[in-house]
Amino acid sequence: MLVGIHTGRYSLLTKYVQKYVDILKANDIKYVLLDSSSVNFWEELKRVDYFIFHYAHYDWDKQIAEAILPVIERLGIKCFPDQNTCWLFNDKVKEYYLLKSHGLPMTESWVFYDKLKALNWIKTCAYPVIFKLKSGAGSTNVVLIKNIKDARRIVKIMFTKGINPGKFRFKGAVFFKEFNIIKHTRVILNKIAKRIKSQPIDNFWGIEKGYVLFQKFLPNNDFDTRINVVGNRAFAHRRFNRDNDFRSSGNKEIDLDPNKINLDFVKMAFKVSKEMRFQSMAYDFLYDENGNPSFCEISYTSSWNCIVPGYWDDKLKWHSGRYWLQYCELVDLLNITLKK
Repeated sequence: MLVGIHTGRYSLLTKYVQKYVDILKANDIKYVLLDSSSVNFWEELKRVDYFIFHYAHYDWDKQIAEAILPVIERLGIKCFPDQNTCWLFNDKVKEYYLLKSHGLPMTESWVFYDKLKALNWIKTCAYPVIFKLKSGAGSTNVVLIKNIKDARRIVKIMFTKGINPGKFRFKGAVFFKEFNIIKHTRVILNKIAKRIKSQPIDNFWGIEKGYVLFQKFLPNNDFDTRINVVGNRAFAHRRFNRDNDFRSSGNKEIDLDPNKINLDFVKMAFKVSKEMRFQSMAYDFLYDENGNPSFCEISYTSSWNCIVPGYWDDKLKWHSGRYWLQYCELVDLLNITLKK
């Protein structure tokens, strides 16, 4: 058995991917690090039985994953994530279309590819509404639109010059809410130092334009609930909103107490994962205006790189313990029992 693991930018390993390596080493399972930019990548790939590419929200990662993962899967090599799991990753439009088309309680959204139709809609919609870019994480590309003036401005931007997801500077954006002059200065100085040394300056994002995505604002949610379903296991935690803000994603204030989790969320997450045959999926839940569960976003992966205190199985039986998500992903991918 040989497991291939794709490296990150500049052939480095993220902390999340490093945990795969640590677990494989602890279980004496052979692995090889692969880089799709290597001229020998496809020859080296022929040796492996399994392939892992844990990619992030950056366009750089996504571009590679969308190019190589479908081909590798067609070669008969079992992948994590597989195409069935990751085809909608980091695309909130695809997420909405999938869940809405299956009659699932996805938070009502409106997607326009026609500027005039978008401008007509904002004349009659109920404010406030939420604007989102289809990519990004941590609420960095999410703002609350309170009036037609701001809605018209965002529509015009999205159908002209567009927006760089890594430089989202619209009124009310997280960038302004959490601006730190020291951190921002360090970023600028780091770029200047790289230019002086003739080192590359990473551009992780491409411009997004030609569409606009609005989502219904659901007030009275002081937190969201994230359910991570990996195979027959559901892990959960609550994420509280930032101070004086409606956004919880990206906030570090979380609650791991399983007794505080609404099991209706767990049931719904299991139902969707089973029906869609997802290897892994993280579901973010809110309550709608009637107090019913509503999907807000979904993502095949999580940046939650820590030990979790237990999980529910699909019978809603609780299993206490100390688990890494990567451990569970490997157990399912390799279909063997591993030492923790």
